[in-house]
Amino acid sequence: MAQTTNKQGGWLKSSYSAVASDNCVEVRLTDTAVGVRDSKNPDGPVHTFTHHAWHAFLHTATTLDEHRR
Repeated sequence: MAQTTNKQGGWLKSSYSAVASDNCVEVRLTDTAVGVRDSKNPDGPVHTFTHHAWHAFLHTATTLDEHRR
């Protein structure tokens, strides 16, 4: 899955989301954490995770997806 970058602050959104669509979550990686926000509400809350927690989430999500195929 490719990513597109929001020029305002380095937020990433899946290229599967239409460019004009706000129906997605955005992710921002920093040296110390991973931020996740709702693209419909960019000024709203940002959920922050450690890199370890984010990696564990992605691993679990992709593993569950593989088992459903």
